[in-house]
Amino acid sequence: MSQIHIRPARPADLASITEIYRDAVLHGTATYEIDPPDREEMTWRFHAITTDGFPYIVAEQGGAVIGYAYASYFRTRPAYWWSAEDSIYIMPEAKGKGLGKILLNQLIKDCTSLGFRQFIAVIGDGHDASASVRLHTSAGFTYSGTIKASGFKHGRWLDTVLMQLEMNGGSQTLPDRPPLRS
Repeated sequence: MSQIHIRPARPADLASITEIYRDAVLHGTATYEIDPPDREEMTWRFHAITTDGFPYIVAEQGGAVIGYAYASYFRTRPAYWWSAEDSIYIMPEAKGKGLGKILLNQLIKDCTSLGFRQFIAVIGDGHDASASVRLHTSAGFTYSGTIKASGFKHGRWLDTVLMQLEMNGGSQTLPDRPPLRS
């Protein structure tokens, strides 16, 4: 794979991000959305995530965005503030070349520096052979559970796998303050 540049996403990237996600919605099972959101909705989501202070990054190759990833709250209630969830999407032509690992490793680094204690992967169509399960396992995530037949897409029932990675002492120490909160 030629030179990949990882950088913070910008509003100018949203056309590419919207198209990458559109393909994932229409052809994949990583997301349980059925209808692809338009650019206006993706712009709203981008601003909601970045305004909260979460990392939102893109992988660029030859000046083109070929993948993106972001972290967000696992859940928004205050007791969950120490847990972030990752999302990674890659254009079809760039899959299987190690880009997911590059993006995930950067998110881990970013979320660790922000002070999160748990990094959660909610994997649609999760099974041992899925690329996302293999990716997260290779990054040190451990299996937390399966929600059987939790989604129905492309004419079949899909399981959701939960995986997690402890960071910054995980549950072994008490935090001084929630991440992203002053």
